[in-house]
Amino acid sequence: MFAVVRTGGKQYRVAAGDKIAVEKLAGEAGETITLDDVLLAGEGDTVADASKVTVSAEIIAQAKSEKVVVFKKRRRHNYRRKAGHRQQMTLLRITDVGTGAKKAPAKKAAAPKKEAAPKADAKPATEKKAAPAKKPAAKKAPAKKAAPKTAAAEKKPAAKKAPAKKAPAKKAAPKADDTK
Repeated sequence: MFAVVRTGGKQYRVAAGDKIAVEKLAGEAGETITLDDVLLAGEGDTVADASKVTVSAEIIAQAKSEKVVVFKKRRRHNYRRKAGHRQQMTLLRITDVGTGAKKAPAKKAAAPKKEAAPKADAKPATEKKAAPAKKPAAKKAPAKKAAPKTAAAEKKPAAKKAPAKKAPAKKAAPKADDTK
């Protein structure tokens, strides 16, 4: 059986026993994770219901991909910049592609997102307490800033003057003819 899963903004066609390199996922080598975002599943030419299919994978290693060289150049300006980048990646071995009945207790790949959500809920409670103190200060600040801007706007046109007219170029005096 095969499945098409999405992780790290990319899609991968996987089957049991495949090894793939994906964008970095949380976890240590040896841990088992479940890839929940299954887009398509099937066997041979038949397509199965993707919502009932789960993909289990084992983390082989956390590694870096090959180096990508970033070279910037602007012609005729003596501008050259060279930098490199190695993307963090996770090597996975697909252990099982099947229906939800075969689901074993495993660590989900989406677990960090769930942990981040409660933290976001906790922040608005503190922001609500601090918000009334900040609002009056915010109202005063724009009023103070608005006055200098209008004054500066009035000064700018006054500062611009028409360029001074140049005196007309003096013509050379005609030479006296000594040949007469």
